[in-house]
Amino acid sequence: MTSYLSRADLSVAEPIVEFAESALADSGRDAEAFWAGASALIHDLVPRNAALLRTRDELQQRIDDFHRANPGVPDKDAYRALLTEIGYLAPVPEHVAVTTENVDAELATMAGPQLVVPLLNARFAINAANARWGSLYDALYGTDAISQEGELAPGKEFNFTRAAEVVVWGRELLDEIAPLAEGSHRDATGYRIDADGLIVDTAGGERRLRDTSGFVGYTGAADAPTAVLLVHNGLHAEIVIDRDGRIGKTDAAGVQDIILESAVTAILDLEDSVAAVDGDDKALGYRNWRGFMDGTLSETVTKGGRTFTRTLAADRTYTSADGSEITLPGRALLFVRNVGHLMRTDAVLDREGEPIFEGILDAIMTALGSLPELEGPNAGRNSRTGSMYIVKPKMHGPEEVAFAAELFGRVEQLLGLPERTMKVGIMDEERRTSANLAAAIAAASDRVVFINTGFLDRTGDEIHTSLHAGPFLPKAAIKQQPFMKAYEDRNVAIGVACGLDGHAQIGKGMWAEPDLMHDMLQKKIAHPQSGASTAWVPSPTAATLHALHYHQVDPFAVRATLAPVGDDALDALLVPPLAGEGDLTPEVVAEEIDNNVQSILGYVVRWIDQGIGVSKVPDINGVGLMEDRATLRISSQLLANWLQHGVITEEQIDDSLRRLAVVVDEQNAGDENYEPLAFGEGEQPGIAFTAARRLIVEGASQPSGYTEPLLHGLRREKKAQQAARV
Repeated sequence: MTSYLSRADLSVAEPIVEFAESALADSGRDAEAFWAGASALIHDLVPRNAALLRTRDELQQRIDDFHRANPGVPDKDAYRALLTEIGYLAPVPEHVAVTTENVDAELATMAGPQLVVPLLNARFAINAANARWGSLYDALYGTDAISQEGELAPGKEFNFTRAAEVVVWGRELLDEIAPLAEGSHRDATGYRIDADGLIVDTAGGERRLRDTSGFVGYTGAADAPTAVLLVHNGLHAEIVIDRDGRIGKTDAAGVQDIILESAVTAILDLEDSVAAVDGDDKALGYRNWRGFMDGTLSETVTKGGRTFTRTLAADRTYTSADGSEITLPGRALLFVRNVGHLMRTDAVLDREGEPIFEGILDAIMTALGSLPELEGPNAGRNSRTGSMYIVKPKMHGPEEVAFAAELFGRVEQLLGLPERTMKVGIMDEERRTSANLAAAIAAASDRVVFINTGFLDRTGDEIHTSLHAGPFLPKAAIKQQPFMKAYEDRNVAIGVACGLDGHAQIGKGMWAEPDLMHDMLQKKIAHPQSGASTAWVPSPTAATLHALHYHQVDPFAVRATLAPVGDDALDALLVPPLAGEGDLTPEVVAEEIDNNVQSILGYVVRWIDQGIGVSKVPDINGVGLMEDRATLRISSQLLANWLQHGVITEEQIDDSLRRLAVVVDEQNAGDENYEPLAFGEGEQPGIAFTAARRLIVEGASQPSGYTEPLLHGLRREKKAQQAARV
């Protein structure tokens, strides 16, 4: 039972009050004035937020009516005329010039991997922040990036043959990013520094770098450094030298490791990767964010029988050739992802006793949590330019982006922050934003620091928007359809045309298979090749390996070669990926039902029963996939679409749910906290099983196909059930 305290004319959950008033006291702000200002902001903006959601519903109704009257792939001209008439397509601005100021280099001029991690899990979040630097040798040795067959198999004991292969990779990388004027790093017998820079000793004599600007600094003594710092394409790499180390003592130059600047940025998430459904959950997220901003967050970890405390990494200090000191950030530059505009939360009730919008609460409370980093003795721990970075997801078109910008401005006024302190990352994951991307950027042109694409949410919205046009292709086939290429290409081209260079990141989506690093190395290079300056990875190890791609490809140089996209790309974007004659055979349909049902069950059971918002969920073949609410949205919407058009029946869904509940239970047999999904004849299904079924059979009626309304209600029911047992 939530306990509320009265503040101004609001009723505020006690843990939210405790968080806010602690932050206010530490910053020297008056609590009474804050709550009065927060009430005014809430009562001004809640009705505006509600109106934006009504617009979503009205537009969707008009589109549904069109598709019911015109089933199949719509006529291009008639469809665009409708979308223009109803305001779904906004006028294209003649010229958009992004003017965002005080942007850190990690967003404005650097390119590199990006982690997304649940903020409620302090251990994971600290790991992500500390993944700014990662061991290349560990990443190669510990994954399938290097073959794990035959004599290269890792094994229980340290495999020096495998380690030798890792060293070969490392030397090849050094030759790529810091080539010598003559010879190769393979020939190195030592590294030294003099007034002119780096000396590489070889059997053939002293060697210098071809480009001497590639050397940045060192640690230790100049004639016997413990580390040598290089830079290439704006990313740093550190050669670690330890002639007594396990690898270093076998290496002619004493090289023990190569440390790569890896996760340049990270998103600490309050949205799709968390299960935050009440004031307690929200307050935990806000406290953790504040702990990052004041540098105090730590987590006790027990691993391999050893207990230790994990804390935030310190900055890294080096000496340059001229003897001056160089300091580099030890942590990723952090965003916080607030929730979108849809959900309400009873963590705060307005003067009428109604829940307020969760996105409004997030903006206020995460800004409060940022105060230690924006002012006072800890200022600059995250942003060295005095900015706060917020990713805002699931916005539908420019009006909703403008509302987010206004919300941030009002929060700045509430807290007395300089104008435009709060920057916005626009997630291009809903079709109305994709179709109006230039106008959406224009709506926050003095705040935008990030745009990105994401296949999963974008496809979930594609299915729901065109739900009544006809049955969709299976998931894997959808990804290959023309609308997806148009979406990806337009995102980069429009971002460049709007002047994001020097002001903002252009990003791409997640690699969802954390155990398949060989495949990631082969495929994810496509992201920098597209001109994207960042892309999401599922782990610190993946970040270190993906960093190799940004040494191979400079995305800023790629952007200069990109041709502008024409209006035909918008036409392609608006073609729904419907199934054609012969695409949905009984065999294809049966396989797709089971694949999606298994994915839904495997994710939902952890979300509902354990409050785990993101995890590696084995698919039907046992391959671990990173699943969050975006993956759930596409799976449930596809099956809801097929139900709508009679491709499948509820009986088929129920049969698949019952069969695959047993499989998911077997896959989770090692989890002592797991509650089985399967139930016997005559027994009632548990809440998690019910959630999975409802997400499918009620999917067509969910707003924009989102999973949050159902999940939040059922997770709260589960929490109440668990509390009653205690």
